[in-house]
Amino acid sequence: MSTFKALRIHQVEKATQARLETLTLDDLGPGNVVVRVQWSGINYKDALAVTGKGRIMKGFPKVAGIDLAGIVERSDDARYKAGDKVLVTGCNIGEILDGGFSEVARVPADILVPLPQGLTLRESMAIGTAGFTAALALRRMLENHQSPSMGPIAVTGPTGGVGSIAIDLFKRVGFTVHAITGKAGVADDYLKALGADEVVSRQSLELGKKPLESALWGGAVDNLGGETLAWLTRTTRPWGNIASIGLAQSHELNTTVMPFILRGVSLLGIHSVECPRPWREDLWQHLSTIWKPKHFDRLVAREVTLEQLPAVCEEFTAGKIQGRTLVRIGTH
Repeated sequence: MSTFKALRIHQVEKATQARLETLTLDDLGPGNVVVRVQWSGINYKDALAVTGKGRIMKGFPKVAGIDLAGIVERSDDARYKAGDKVLVTGCNIGEILDGGFSEVARVPADILVPLPQGLTLRESMAIGTAGFTAALALRRMLENHQSPSMGPIAVTGPTGGVGSIAIDLFKRVGFTVHAITGKAGVADDYLKALGADEVVSRQSLELGKKPLESALWGGAVDNLGGETLAWLTRTTRPWGNIASIGLAQSHELNTTVMPFILRGVSLLGIHSVECPRPWREDLWQHLSTIWKPKHFDRLVAREVTLEQLPAVCEEFTAGKIQGRTLVRIGTH
């Protein structure tokens, strides 16, 4: 195929504009492996890039999409050959490099991960950056001695991709999980089907003002930031870990050192984009075996096409999406 379709982001004066275009390889940035993309997925970052509601791209024009899974078509690197199934999550595609919302991608071999046995291409994108990030949070918390005996794990933003898969993963390895959501009553069945032991209404929380509040949680996975994350620091039990993943509420954090020096609470930053390659390969092996999500059928809300992406991304930024949305690009 000499030409292919891709959703590319352009800068128009001080704004951005998403256009479904017909491209050739010459339109893509450098890379030593060409991949025939079969699947991608929509992350919140992608929705911000496509709608122009967030400054995601580092240069224009650029193909959007921070995830892809597909089949190697051509490789100048001995590690990969035509026909190999591969995936990329993060690693600056869809930001600095051209991304996965394209029928064809050209990427550096160093960012590719061979598709692990035990996962299909579709399943790898049902996990995607969202699930990889949740797995990285689990890894870092376990490495810092988090255990089920310490108490329930609070998951904020639980209906999104990261939160949904975090419930599945933490429950899978033996934790009690409480989903803290602003959609209580609406999303209860969905969250409990993923494994949440309790659904807690965020609107019902008494956040308090004291440096330390009653200790409630063994640990937490936080997608919100802002006052919710500050409250989690004040309500996590001694030696518990909080994995900070997102800023859907706010990028600011106003707290004190009291939870850290009087309860030994640890705040762990989760940065999955530039995760060291050995960690990345190890996590994908876990996600294809002992940490493989149990609820793919519930996690994937729907499949869309490249043509549908702009409208669906608007729904994402409006908070109307639950779970994972996959982008079907190829036929495998």
